[in-house]
This record gives sequence, structure tokens and C-alpha cells, in this order.
Amino acid sequence: MKTKEQVLFEDVPVGRALLSLIVPTVISQLITVIYNMADTFFIGQIGDSNQVAAVSLCMPLFIFLTGFANLFGIGGSSLMARSLGSGDNQRARKAAAFSIWTAVAVSLLYGLGVFLMRASLLPAIGADEQTYEFCCQYAFWTITVGALPTVLNQTLAHLVRSEGHSSQASFGVAMGGILNILLDPLFIFGFRLAIAGAAIATMLSNAIATVYYIVLLIKKRNSTEISFDLRNYTWGQKIPKEIFLVGLPSCMMNLMGVLSNITINKLMSGYSNAAIAGIGVAKKIDMMTFAIATGMSQGALPLIAYNYSARNIKRMKSALKVDFFMSLVISVISTVFLFTCAGPIVRAFIDDPQTVSYGQLFQRIICITGPCISVTMLVITAFQSVGKKIQPAVLSLLRKGGLDIPFMFLLNHFAGVNGIVWATPIADMVAMSVAIVFLILFFRRLPKDNTQITADQTDKIE
Repeated sequence: MKTKEQVLFEDVPVGRALLSLIVPTVISQLITVIYNMADTFFIGQIGDSNQVAAVSLCMPLFIFLTGFANLFGIGGSSLMARSLGSGDNQRARKAAAFSIWTAVAVSLLYGLGVFLMRASLLPAIGADEQTYEFCCQYAFWTITVGALPTVLNQTLAHLVRSEGHSSQASFGVAMGGILNILLDPLFIFGFRLAIAGAAIATMLSNAIATVYYIVLLIKKRNSTEISFDLRNYTWGQKIPKEIFLVGLPSCMMNLMGVLSNITINKLMSGYSNAAIAGIGVAKKIDMMTFAIATGMSQGALPLIAYNYSARNIKRMKSALKVDFFMSLVISVISTVFLFTCAGPIVRAFIDDPQTVSYGQLFQRIICITGPCISVTMLVITAFQSVGKKIQPAVLSLLRKGGLDIPFMFLLNHFAGVNGIVWATPIADMVAMSVAIVFLILFFRRLPKDNTQITADQTDKIE
């Protein structure tokens, strides 16, 4: 008799199956964006652009944590879903255990490293004598203390989603986000901790979300393959290789995003702290578009991976096509909204006239790439779903680091502060063009009529 998850992956109409997986994921991603915005919003109410700038300066270091979570979470969830699709439950358990415990070790080491190197690290990312102390406070609570819960709760969310439990995975993410929004004003204004209060609220909300996932998995221990048992932890059976190589593109995109943000902050610092605060607010707002694209793609990952490994290529292709159409339509709508409402949205974060002037212009420039991001993210996730490594890596580098950083320096020279921001749309448009070519080539190598193909044939599809 099929389990509820097998029915979802194998029998439920593709549109319904996608919606059941995608909707909770998108909602949780949007709540995550809102709580990421919450720090900037509530700190902005203090009226100190230096504290807003400090949050923007620390953001690249915080993004590293999401990179680690994507490395082990997406890599692990892809391997888990493919293992479940091929009926290898033992391999799924080992993939989960490796992802969990390696994520724990890496996050602890990173948090300690940032603390020990803060005196040289923070000035290197743009902190000056006006923002250094604020950066220290924010980094201590969100990264030194908060690295473990931040990485672990996101990793567990990915693994829970790989078994088809999208609603439960998304509830944990949403709960953490809502808690952060509620705790921010309490710690910032109620306890008068300012930027440190925002950081403590973020750390506590991630810690509570982590506890939720641990309790959930303990309750489901008889029906889940997600294992905390160290006896399932292994560096053998090519499990680390599969997890690292599949998860690496998403991690790399986050890490190159860190380098990209550091570069843009350093270049902006040559103009003013108001420019840094403006680009910080604009990037926070644009995270809404990225969150939708991420939710649409990551929500579909288990369905694509499961059917690919089960060799139901027709259903896999159908899932990709439906998800592609939905992602594109929604991203266009969100881009139009962010472009037309740029002024009031930025003004809601901070009422400093110079920061608002920079922020609304920067937002309009950045948000036009929403459809490009949705296409590229879906293609990256599709290749990760089926265990491919090269295509996601190439697209990740094109999106962040490979093109935008060189263009930042070039356009800064020729067009000044506005030119720095235009580097992002250029990089995203090129990445989308390459992504479409990759997807077309991949589709051409898939069977056109066969619902089922053999395992040998699947292995030959590159």
C-alpha cells in the first residue's frame, strides 16, 4: 500500500501536487524575507542611518550561513528524494545524518571564526569608526551565537521537504519568521537594546525554529528517514560527494552573493553612508522577488527528483513545465508591484530624505530582473533535482560573482553610483539566457514519448 507521500509524488495530478509543495514553501520564504526586512525596518525607526548601514554591512557574513544551509540542505534533500524514488531508504537515512551533523560542525566553526577575526574582518567588509561597534554587536548575536540554529533549522527544513512534508517544513520557517517580527520591537524598543536587540531577536527565533524541527522529527521517528543517529553518519558510499557537488551551486551562489554584497558596499562607501543604507534597503525589498523564485523552485525539487529517480520522465517534464509557467507569471506581477511602489516602500523603512532618494532609484533598477531570477533559479534547481553538477555551478557563478562584480567596477568608473547597481540586472539577464539554453539541451536528451525508461538510460542523460 502506498504511503501518503508516494501518492503525492506518483499519482496526484501534477498541478495539484506542485501547488501542495510550492504554496507553503513560497509563503515561508516570504515570511523569511519579511523577518529579514524587520531588522532593517525597526532599526530604521530609530532614525540612525549608521545602524541601518551596519545591518547591511553584516548581511554578507550572515548570508554565509544560508550558503552552508543550502549546501547540506539542498544537497541532502536532493539525494534523499532520489534515494526514496529508487527505493533505497537506507541511503536516504545516511544522507540525512551526514547533512545534519556536518552542518552542525561547520556552523560552529564559522561562528567561532567570525568572532575571533572580527577586528580585521569587519573593517574589510566596509565598517568604519561610525559603524564598527554596531557591526560587532549585530555579528555577535546573529553569527557567533546564532550560527548553529540558523544553519540547522534551514537544513532540517530542506530535509523535511524532501519527504513531501512541505507544509510542516514551511511551518517551522514561518514560525521562526513571525517570532522574529514579534521579538524585534520588544528587544529594540522595549528593552532599549537597539541593533543588539534586533540581533538577539533573530538568534532566538532561529533557535526556537530548530527546536520545532527536532521535536517534529522525534515524533515522526517511526515514519521518517531523517536520522540524527550518528551510526548512520558516513563519509563512504559517495554520499559526501553527492551532497557537496549537488548542494555546492546553491552554496556558491550565496557565497558569491556575499562577495558581491561586500563589493557593492565597499564601492558605495566611496559615496556616503546614505548610499550604503539605500542599497541595503533596496536589496532587502528585492529579496521578495528572490524569495518567490526560491520557493517556486525549491518546492518543486522533491517532485522532480523523485520522479527522475523513479524513471517517470513524463511526469518529471510536466512538473518542470508547469512550474516554469507559474514562476514566470508570478515574478512579473511582483516586479511590476515593486517598481511602481518603490517610493512609499522605501520610505516605510527610513524617513531620511537622502537614503530614500537612493533607495527608491536602486530598487527600481534591481527589481526589473525578477523574471530573470525566476527562470534561472528554476533551471538551477531542476538540474540539482536530477543530480547534475556542472550546469548549476555555471549558472550560479554567472548570477553572482562571475559577471556582476566586474561590471560593478566598470560601470562605477563610467556611470558612478547608479552604474554600480546596474551590474545586477546585466548579470541576471545573461544568466537567464544561458539557463534557457541549458534547459532546452537537457529536454532534447530526455525521451519524448516514454513514460518509463530504464535506469541505464536515465544514467546516460547528461
